[in-house]
Amino acid sequence: MMNYTNTGTSGSVPAESMAGKTERRKARNASIFEVSLVRAALGQSFMMLNPVVMAKNPVMFITEVGAVLTTAITVYDASTGKAGLIYNLAVLLILWLTVLFSNFAESLAEARGKAQADSLKRTRQNTVANRLRDGKVTQVNSDDLLEGDLVVVSVGELIPGDGEVDEGVAMVDESAITGESAPVVREAGGDRSGVVGGTRVISDRIVVKITVSAGNSFLDRMIALVEGAVRQKTPNELALTVTLAGLTLAFLMVTATLWPIGKYFGIAIPVPTLVALLVCLIPTTIGALLSAIGLAGMDRALSANVLAKSGKAVELAGDIDTLLLDKTGTITMGNRQATSFISLEGVNSRHLAKVAMEASFGDQTPEGRSIVVFGENMLGAEAPAEPAGAEVIAFSAQTRLSGMDMPDGRQLRKGAGDAVRKYLAEQGGTTTGELQAIVDAVARKGMTPLVVAEGNRALGVIELSDVLKPGITDRFRRLRSMGLRVVMVTGDNPLTAAEIARQSGVDDYIAEAKPEDKLQYIRREQQSGRLVAMMGDGTNDAPALAQADIGVAMNSGTQAAKEAGNMVDLDSDPTKLIEIIEIGKQLLMTRGALTTFSIANDIAKYFAIIPAMFLLAIPGLRILNIMQLSTPNSAILSALIFNAIIIPMLIPIAIKGVKYRPLGAEALLRSNLLVYGVGGVLVPFAGIKLIDMLLSITGLF
Repeated sequence: MMNYTNTGTSGSVPAESMAGKTERRKARNASIFEVSLVRAALGQSFMMLNPVVMAKNPVMFITEVGAVLTTAITVYDASTGKAGLIYNLAVLLILWLTVLFSNFAESLAEARGKAQADSLKRTRQNTVANRLRDGKVTQVNSDDLLEGDLVVVSVGELIPGDGEVDEGVAMVDESAITGESAPVVREAGGDRSGVVGGTRVISDRIVVKITVSAGNSFLDRMIALVEGAVRQKTPNELALTVTLAGLTLAFLMVTATLWPIGKYFGIAIPVPTLVALLVCLIPTTIGALLSAIGLAGMDRALSANVLAKSGKAVELAGDIDTLLLDKTGTITMGNRQATSFISLEGVNSRHLAKVAMEASFGDQTPEGRSIVVFGENMLGAEAPAEPAGAEVIAFSAQTRLSGMDMPDGRQLRKGAGDAVRKYLAEQGGTTTGELQAIVDAVARKGMTPLVVAEGNRALGVIELSDVLKPGITDRFRRLRSMGLRVVMVTGDNPLTAAEIARQSGVDDYIAEAKPEDKLQYIRREQQSGRLVAMMGDGTNDAPALAQADIGVAMNSGTQAAKEAGNMVDLDSDPTKLIEIIEIGKQLLMTRGALTTFSIANDIAKYFAIIPAMFLLAIPGLRILNIMQLSTPNSAILSALIFNAIIIPMLIPIAIKGVKYRPLGAEALLRSNLLVYGVGGVLVPFAGIKLIDMLLSITGLF
């Protein structure tokens, strides 16, 4: 039997791994305006003034064109000695600051993402690998490893590349990636076989099969995504960009008509004033922050130790209607433990325990090992030893059976009740009503019954106990308040599934689920117009992960699962799906809130600038000067200054996101309209008036 002794795991996390953990936590918890990030963002802000870069943001591109035009006019006026130089200089300075503040918001969001990526890069180490070929171990550079190569990794050594455990079981320190110091088990033959290059083995010895060639690892691709090098705008972001471009074009046309209107009334409106009006009318606030909001959404996902393959995946998470969650390890604690052997009439309970142990020798799952341990405790010295030469019958999602074919010819099986009944029928055996009654009784208690068979005869039932995770019922209640529907997926029989569903409070369940059942359920939900999210870790989950709108693969899972999903949870926490949805909803809320604020605060600017431009020619406009601004020039500059400084003031909200509360869509809409709609009108009135008072003190305007 394999030795599972955990050597050196208590307080012996390697120093390099602890350093990686510290770096990742520093990157996550860094202040928004941390000096190093601000310094990098400031430099990038000036680099982004390139018109080719600015053209990707129509709103700010128009603002930059206006700043260039105002600069040219100011230089010309200064050379010809025209009046109004101080006013023109003030306008052009504020316009350039507006553009730079916009660039700074996006650069700061990128800088935070790159800080996260840098901590990931430190885990991608070029190291020596012990490659196993033809029974011989040779040392090669990790960059020379190819897909399919086998490498031996012993205690204290780094895993040289992405792969799956092909042989053995070991404790692995993944703190350099996940930021958590607690080691995790990685083992062959299960759904916890996936390993990532740069993590360290801290007990035992494993053989890893490399699944990705050097330079194209999962980590390499995720670093590129986090850095934003291949980031694409999401559909919602593109739609909003087009809308903002349309509004900008409309206001550009309106502003252009004001010059001839002014001429008609005998007013010569300076071009800098027209530019100032245009910049204040177009939605510069959301235009400046839009990219930062999207980048920050992916950054928040990474801060939760989730690598999203695209911004679209993070955004889409906010619109999810249905969640598919595995029962074991997600809703329940997992690692079910054998607590009782229940034998059929005429079957000795000790014989049942012996056969159950023998059928579980090849089962390296926590449940299988618990059966062996429980049998050893019950039988003592009579407990059988693992036989040499026995053939292991591995569990599969299709047969839902496992067991051993013994050297003496006995065929031992254990598995779900219906699966064992089918197996016995194929062997020419039958099952009794007594067996079904025991299975049903165990299932009604919310426990999992496994039927044990020897040859073509059922011997009894193993009772596996599992308990709900603390607080899971409250979390499901919270999800329902968000309008989500939770569906539990389990391989358990319908009675057990129904009891766990009742205890946990899920909306629906799929019992005795096979891979195709998950896939069909997702397709049915999608055909009904719903968006579906699910989490999985095994190769058998890959089809459903690929089909789901949000497929979250566990980092501990197989390579097939990680390739199929559009997100990977580095912590391999099955409940992380709930947090991902909250991040997605927060992203949508933030974008909606700041869009509402941006459009609303234009109203106050209208009341500041329009009367200022035409007050002398049309005295009746005095009624619109409700803020009682001191002079026309002061009114225009006050609105323009407020328009500029509101951008950096909103950067913390854009990057950290609007505080999320699990409310329904209608309640969220009311809240946003109240806070960011009404606030977007009132705050500029107060801000513009305050700036006007300060400008009037200078006496320059």
